[in-house]
Amino acid sequence: MKRGRVYLVGAGPGDPELLTLRALQVLQEAEVVLYDRLVSPAVLELIHPLAERVYVGKEPGEQSGVQQRIFQLLLHYAHSGHRVVRLKGGDPMVYGRGGEEWLFLAQQGIEVELVPGLSAALALPGLAGIPLTLRGVARGFAVISGHTQDGVLPDLTAYARVDTLVVLMGVAGRAQIAQNLIKVGRNPEEPSAFIEKGATPEERVVLSSLDAVARGQVRVQAPAVWVIGEVVRQRAGLLGVRQARIPREVA
Repeated sequence: MKRGRVYLVGAGPGDPELLTLRALQVLQEAEVVLYDRLVSPAVLELIHPLAERVYVGKEPGEQSGVQQRIFQLLLHYAHSGHRVVRLKGGDPMVYGRGGEEWLFLAQQGIEVELVPGLSAALALPGLAGIPLTLRGVARGFAVISGHTQDGVLPDLTAYARVDTLVVLMGVAGRAQIAQNLIKVGRNPEEPSAFIEKGATPEERVVLSSLDAVARGQVRVQAPAVWVIGEVVRQRAGLLGVRQARIPREVA
């Protein structure tokens, strides 16, 4: 029996114009597409009209069960000889469980092709006028997950001195994360920015201080990329924004 091929495809941060050429080609040739919750409707419109679409998005608390279903669906469609696309927001290998799915398929003898996408962690800050690195301001950055397991955050001490910190999936636990970062040594007055629904028509940038986030004063909705560091102040100069000072409260 002919086995199909699985393409692990990154859909990028939301805007379909930010797809790679290879991603667009694969979507237009796909027979089956398994897609996540964070894939934008505009990207879904680019899928071949005759392709079967299967929604496999995860809601909080059901990640484990849905992931097992995804494994079995990938195996089923691949064994049926289909060209299968596993479509994920951002990049499959950046907190997208792409590595886990690739390993599972490889162990089953299924051929996999990775089609990288623009990670929201890298693309959205820049698009919002916040460079992750800048000479004289930030020499490096780190990307961490704000998702907690059983409500317990990992030790954040290693991130106390990172110039720019990018937090993904951190909206729900933002106050606790900010409190812990301050506790391990980050400056409470450090500027903070949430890029909500980035690279979509509903994008909103919420500016504050780290202390305001820790005190629960910042209102923001997921999905949002959270950037912490002095580079946030560069937004005013890059975009010509009038509000040059980062307020302690939400902007």
